[in-house]
Amino acid sequence: MADRLKIFFDGGSRPMPGGMEIAIVACGIPTLRLGLGAGSSMDAEWLALIEAMAEAVRRNAPDTLLLGDAAAVIAQANGTVRCPASCRAHLDRFHALPRPAGRLTIRHIGRGQNLAGIALARLHGR
Repeated sequence: MADRLKIFFDGGSRPMPGGMEIAIVACGIPTLRLGLGAGSSMDAEWLALIEAMAEAVRRNAPDTLLLGDAAAVIAQANGTVRCPASCRAHLDRFHALPRPAGRLTIRHIGRGQNLAGIALARLHGR
């Protein structure tokens, strides 16, 4: 579909002082946020999904597809698996966000297909 907006998202966690980092890629343009403080890889993936949702709302596309490689986070966000207590605050924050006016889909993709993950890897010379 020509009007479908695809937003790729990924998050990672490095030993301090770097901490968590996230990337989203929308319309081929990467946005990186680094040094987000201490947290797990799962925390970083949630932050990336939340940022992708915020970008979807900003763009207000009629059909939005959020794509990431964090299967557990995507399943929790879609409600197909139970969210652990350690991630509940992220899920609550995600549910409190405004939604794009049109259709929204959150889908799992392989790591090699995730343009946001590729952007983070390039940042670190991998």
